[in-house]
Amino acid sequence: MNSGIGLVEYDAISIEFDHSSLDAPIPRNLIFTSQNGVKGFFTQYPEFQTRELNIFCVGEKTKAEILKNGYEVNASANSSKELANLIVNEFREKEFLYICGSMRREELPEILKKENVSIKELEVYNTSLNPKKFNSTFDGVLFFSPSGVKSYCQKNDLNSSTAFCIGETTAAEAKKYTQHIIIANKPSIENVIVQAIKKYKK
Repeated sequence: MNSGIGLVEYDAISIEFDHSSLDAPIPRNLIFTSQNGVKGFFTQYPEFQTRELNIFCVGEKTKAEILKNGYEVNASANSSKELANLIVNEFREKEFLYICGSMRREELPEILKKENVSIKELEVYNTSLNPKKFNSTFDGVLFFSPSGVKSYCQKNDLNSSTAFCIGETTAAEAKKYTQHIIIANKPSIENVIVQAIKKYKK
């Protein structure tokens, strides 16, 4: 708004934490690709807070949430694909538990399974789409997840809008609806906003 840009904001998705059963033995090497995964896991499985864990994650916000819970991060990356390749190259002998949501992307588990890296999955939250019809046509739409793109595009089109995306996986979903895409230099909310300001600042 300080840049002279009007903003409409809404929650395109809803998150509900879900306690799933854990099959023992549980790997001590955990993979997180979202803040919601971190919140859901440490809230619902407090017994893990007394265990020594090796944690791998995607994104600065996810890393910050892990540090807030008192844990160090062994390795992090800007995308799921990048993290999967890092694990394959440097940690492939370890067993992993992937903490995810109901709409998790396929890239990471597919790469690890293809390379015979041992991985289990644990869903700790459900993602529901919250589609809403807008009568306006926006110059730009800011997206922070592939499910956000799916939700928005259920009732709106992106034909004449630019999609500003937080990362490659979000952009891959947006490409199904538009070719006008700008991807953040860093996978952060702040950088998505910076890209929009660069394009539209009056």
